[in-house]
Amino acid sequence: MRVFVAGGTGLVGRHLINRLVERGDQVICLTRDRAAALELLPPAVEVVEGNPVIPGDWQSLPRKCDAVINLAGEPVFDGFWTRGRKRKIRRSRLSSTFNLVESVEHCDHALTFINASAVGFYGDGGNGALSEVSQPGEGFLARLACEWEHTAQQAESENVRVVMLRLGIVLAADGGALPKMIKPFNWSLGGKLGHGRQYFPWIHIRDLVEIILFTLENEVCVGPVNVSVPTPPTQNEFTQALASRLGKPARFPVPRFVLRMVMGERSVALLQSQRVVPNVLKINGFRFKLDDLDEALEELI
Repeated sequence: MRVFVAGGTGLVGRHLINRLVERGDQVICLTRDRAAALELLPPAVEVVEGNPVIPGDWQSLPRKCDAVINLAGEPVFDGFWTRGRKRKIRRSRLSSTFNLVESVEHCDHALTFINASAVGFYGDGGNGALSEVSQPGEGFLARLACEWEHTAQQAESENVRVVMLRLGIVLAADGGALPKMIKPFNWSLGGKLGHGRQYFPWIHIRDLVEIILFTLENEVCVGPVNVSVPTPPTQNEFTQALASRLGKPARFPVPRFVLRMVMGERSVALLQSQRVVPNVLKINGFRFKLDDLDEALEELI
């Protein structure tokens, strides 16, 4: 299979591309920094320099592939959500997706278009189970996810199947949220965030990669797909499991107002409750391998 990947040098992209190459797929990676990509990715990967936010010659390549996987986008938690920062985050997702959608127009063969999204789509869902048919929530991240998915959906045609992956918190040893969550515990300052009763939808990086491959190969997967363990813990349960694995106490809860002071509007994303249920994956037979929290943390740490 020939696979075009945008955002291939990020955490998820690196793991995915390694797996694609391992199983014998031909991978083309679009990157803004070719030299860095050549160092990070396997030699078999064809590296193309270009910015997905800006139209360019690279747009002739996706329609020649069997699949397009879009993981491009500015990190959400880097820096305060000023108006300028929000514009940058939004543009990095919507413009890159729009340009990829344009690149597969008039595709004359079967092609799968997989686009990243996020469980932020649901906003604060409280204690209710959130399936793929649940309504979107409120706030910046929810509005952004709605716009992002709407843009990706424009790629759908007779030949193009579109999948939107609503990603939970990705746990990996080599980047992402987990190393940041571990730091306070190393100083014996770990604790729950807010009241701790909010649900915490997480996914192990290895299961995430296998889910992407699963949706790539199974034509029944269309539209939104929740990417989270079937039974997400509360934030307090996650904190206790992490503390136990590290052999550290978890006795310093961070009140809501402190998070707001330190993080600004970004704190909302950490305090929202999202009891996400991956119904599409379960109905279509995907089997999680690392959905037990204690086993996942033992494997990662």
